[in-house]
Amino acid sequence: MLRWIIFIAFYSFISFYGFQAVKTLTKHNWIYYVFFGVAIIILGNFLYQFLSSSEGRVLTPAKSYAFGFLITFIVFNLVVIPILLGEDIMRLVLGLYDRVATSKESFYMPSRRKFVSTIAIGLAAVPFTALLYGMYKGKYNYKVLKYTLTFDDLPEGFDGYKITQISDIHSGSFDNHEKIKYGVDLIKEQASDIILFTGDLVNNKYEEMLPWKSLFGTLKAPDGVYSVLGNHDYGDYVDWDSTEDKEKNLENLKALQKEMGFEMLNNDSRYIERNGDRIALVGVENWGAGGFKKAGDLKKATEKINKDDFKILMSHDPSHWEQKVIQDPDHYHLTLSGHTHGMQFGIEIPGWVKWSPIKWRYKYWAGVYEVNGRYINVNRGFGYLGYPGRVGIWPEITVIELKKGTKSA
Repeated sequence: MLRWIIFIAFYSFISFYGFQAVKTLTKHNWIYYVFFGVAIIILGNFLYQFLSSSEGRVLTPAKSYAFGFLITFIVFNLVVIPILLGEDIMRLVLGLYDRVATSKESFYMPSRRKFVSTIAIGLAAVPFTALLYGMYKGKYNYKVLKYTLTFDDLPEGFDGYKITQISDIHSGSFDNHEKIKYGVDLIKEQASDIILFTGDLVNNKYEEMLPWKSLFGTLKAPDGVYSVLGNHDYGDYVDWDSTEDKEKNLENLKALQKEMGFEMLNNDSRYIERNGDRIALVGVENWGAGGFKKAGDLKKATEKINKDDFKILMSHDPSHWEQKVIQDPDHYHLTLSGHTHGMQFGIEIPGWVKWSPIKWRYKYWAGVYEVNGRYINVNRGFGYLGYPGRVGIWPEITVIELKKGTKSA
């Protein structure tokens, strides 16, 4: 309860301070009422959604939007506050100087300047608008990112082989069938040889995918559609009535993927054959650092393949690649991961800048990386979770073409 009291006090303080900029700009009382009305509605809805009975750490669409609007309003005020605080310090200094220099008996503090408040609100409007746009359209701004990776030991038959990777569908967050269909159609338009899904089909429960089953079930590829489990697929964030209910949910999720035409590789492998050559496709269960489930077992997953096979590994969390795969005596040529979502927020201009706060948590957080001849692609995710939008880090469909040859320096 104490943390909620502290949070409400913090929220009230930044809202009141943000209001000072509004008050300086206009004398219309109705605008004041709107400002505080919005502040109260946002806070009230957030408290209602997160303090009402729940099944655990379950983020429903209603909770996500309550969180999204709260973050948007807080960010607006947090941008305004430093500017107004700086002005207040200057006003205080000028007031003290006036008192000392003129020997006035009363202390007079200069009033706020309108242009400073204008600047503060103008700057605050940028992230405010971006966050609202991210919830309205940004989360459906699908990008097809294409990479060509060259390997000198790629079997000849796979020269030019195309892989489409998707990750982090998070169907429990979806709210627009037309937009999701557009994204699924983009996946199909790539006409790749194989489609690989690297985990987090749902937020918590298999039922979340039922309305989307037929749509994602239309995904087909000549060499099949394969999948692995992500941390959210196990139902670990739900307060289940019993262990049996939790286990049943996972079994239903696996059965659902099978019905959709997804072949799951849970610590397992398959050979993909082409023109007399073959490569090994390996999939592990979730293995994540920082308190996430560590069910991935590389040794078990590779029992049926040869050590020297060309290997593509599907592993949901990129920390697995960093902490286990790179050091493994077996050579995994390409690992496909997701999980980070790129935090759904950042700045990315291809060839110029790629930044997100998630980089402070994950060293390998988005795109292709190479260490000692081993590659990983960290997909930014198809869906979204928590904040119901995306700003700067857009939903991703990855297409990777394998080429045989010597990598250019």
